[in-house]
Amino acid sequence: MHVARRFAQVLALITGLGAGICATPALADPAQTARDAALSLLSAIDGLAEAREADNQVAALTGAIRAHENGLMALRAGLRDATLRLVTINRLFERQQEQVSRLLGAMMSAERVEGPAMLVHPQGPLATARAGMMMADLAPAMQAQAARIGQFARELEELRALRQVAIETLDAGLISLQNARSELSQAMADRRDLPPRVGDDEARMLTLLESVTTLEELARGLAERPAGLSANLPVFAAARGRLPMPVVGTVLHRAGEEDAAGITRPGVVLATEPGALVVSPWHGTVRYRGPLLDYGNVVLIEPGEGWLIVLAGLDTVYPRAGEILAQGDALGLMPGAQPAGPNATAESIDEFVRPDPVAARNETLYLELRENGQAIDPADWFDLSG
Repeated sequence: MHVARRFAQVLALITGLGAGICATPALADPAQTARDAALSLLSAIDGLAEAREADNQVAALTGAIRAHENGLMALRAGLRDATLRLVTINRLFERQQEQVSRLLGAMMSAERVEGPAMLVHPQGPLATARAGMMMADLAPAMQAQAARIGQFARELEELRALRQVAIETLDAGLISLQNARSELSQAMADRRDLPPRVGDDEARMLTLLESVTTLEELARGLAERPAGLSANLPVFAAARGRLPMPVVGTVLHRAGEEDAAGITRPGVVLATEPGALVVSPWHGTVRYRGPLLDYGNVVLIEPGEGWLIVLAGLDTVYPRAGEILAQGDALGLMPGAQPAGPNATAESIDEFVRPDPVAARNETLYLELRENGQAIDPADWFDLSG
């Protein structure tokens, strides 16, 4: 906690960076973004303690984890831009030093000329006067260059301090996030007051699973016998275009785009952090959870009669088949675990200079939407801006 508060103080100091001659409003944005993200992450870390004492621990921990993940993502983005600013300022600083060296050389050369010789110019009195005026301009130019160097030096110092404290803060946030994920898994396992569950003919479901060879066939089979709870749920059609992403991540492939293996799918592939939390994007009934074909662990949610939301690629899956979910309920965790603690320091540094925001997100969640068995482009329904 001490590290996070110290980081917030450093971020507050750099919000005024870039106010000098080389600054533009855009250059000040990374500092402000990083400051806001740090405060958000600090709030998430504080919120974890409150979540442990909440009556509904599952919901509270789910919210705390999402707050951690959003805070860490925003903090990385802000710090990446701040580090690029650090590189830029360092180059400008070196350039200003070179200009000062040239000015000093000119002044020293002038000082080596004896007084009487300086008063005589081969081209006459007018040229002598002009030369004198140029010499008089050297001192103010020298002062201006010195002021610029001082500004760059102060900004470099503050950015370097930010970078160092940021590494410690990111590690603290990652440790807190790992603890929150473990506590959520334990809270899900310890549940006694379980959510309502819709009975389903398990024998028929097994038969259906054994008979299908594609996800489309399974979706059609489920559409033929809906859960029958649409009347008790919010209208799914009203959510078109504003469904939130089920995980903190970045769009890797849109519907119909080829992946690295040349395979196209009708859904969206999202790049996520290892161990990221996946939540339900809408209210609905869990029609199936478990391994399916080549999709890995899958959760099929029926948000309305004839509709099916497909989420594939999870490692841990929380809800049971037949369970009724609310929007934002925890579905499970992605594979892998983010490094935390001293061993993560090198990776945290590398993260600051990676130009590609997908570089550190090496897990993928597949998101698909179907109506009466037919695939629908998720981009028409989900806000994929992240």
